[in-house]
Amino acid sequence: MTSSILFFGVAAGSCISGPISDSFGRKKVLFSALAIQTVFSLSQVFSTSWPQFCALHFIVGMAAVSNYLSAFVIGMELLGPTMRTVFSTLGSCMFFGVGYMLLPLMAYYIRDWRLLVLALNAPTVLFLPFWWFIPESPRWLLSQGRVEEAEDILRQAAKKNNVQAPLVIFDRAEVSLKHEEPPATIWDVVRSRDIRWISVTLWIVWIDLSITYYVLSLNTSNLHGSIFLNCFLSAVLELPAYALSWVLIRYCPRRLCLSLSLLFGGLMILFIQLIPSDMTFMAIALEMTGKFGVAVAFALIFPYTAELYPTVLRTTAMSVCSMVSRIGSISAPYLLYLRSSSVALPYTLVGSFTVLTALISLLIPESFGKPLPDSIAHMQEFKGSCRRKKRTQDTQMDEHGIRDHLALRFE
Repeated sequence: MTSSILFFGVAAGSCISGPISDSFGRKKVLFSALAIQTVFSLSQVFSTSWPQFCALHFIVGMAAVSNYLSAFVIGMELLGPTMRTVFSTLGSCMFFGVGYMLLPLMAYYIRDWRLLVLALNAPTVLFLPFWWFIPESPRWLLSQGRVEEAEDILRQAAKKNNVQAPLVIFDRAEVSLKHEEPPATIWDVVRSRDIRWISVTLWIVWIDLSITYYVLSLNTSNLHGSIFLNCFLSAVLELPAYALSWVLIRYCPRRLCLSLSLLFGGLMILFIQLIPSDMTFMAIALEMTGKFGVAVAFALIFPYTAELYPTVLRTTAMSVCSMVSRIGSISAPYLLYLRSSSVALPYTLVGSFTVLTALISLLIPESFGKPLPDSIAHMQEFKGSCRRKKRTQDTQMDEHGIRDHLALRFE
């Protein structure tokens, strides 16, 4: 129940953080959410009842997903193509895996839950001073018409990288024309046919990944052996998965890699049912192998989603995807309860859904080797649509103009 309450908080945070970030800036949401998470997570140590703890846990879930999504988007928009792949995989995902590894280690040595909560959350205070070192996203500043601020950030980056910045980085007329477009809202995620089907397909993938990942993670307590060791090994397995995802996202098409990793993970989960009950370690090996495939897909879907949506809608779209995926994470504990009826039922359902999702994911447009879209008009057409759109002169200007400046300055 406590896990579900946390995930409800994550869903609520996903719902509100995206539009706020797209309206008021990535940096403000990032550090505001970080401060809220720090205060309320440390307040849990002093909770005197289970309802009070759950209420604080809900707020922590809201803040945690808000700062994670804002940090991810600001990194994707701030960095050039090469460093963007490093940040989205080895950066965010690898450090997530390291934190996951530390959790069972700390829980093994700190058995008092209050001390454990304190030890896990106290280090977040150290991140608050980063406000003075992390700049706002230049892409977001441009989308708001704040050209001078965006140019200042790029000039500082150019200076640090020993690159001579041009006198005029952005054409005021072009930026002004883009700024005259009506502001994007959460409804733009489903407004047109093409964007709607891109969003719906991504939601299916996010829901499946959330269900599968959390079912496999939460089931470690049911595996043979020490729950601490099983949780630790489950976390260790994610590190090579994230390293592989970095190689794939740098050199390979996103759509094919995502589909194959989902297919691999789903088949491994289904194969578990074929293992005799006395071959426990073989079943555990297959489960860990299946989680390896799911972890690769999880690391791919974050940058893949961010690359498909435009700057004016990126954080909102990421937040909506995260919110929808909470259907999976909230459902995961209850899917495991089906073991009381049939031990094979949870993994049969999860494995079948993952294989089906692998096929559905082939409908998502490819983003490999293509620049980030800056406006809704630049979003690619859904692959399943019957008609094809020609590349417009505005799209070509976008590819060779503003985004090239951003990539060059932060490469």
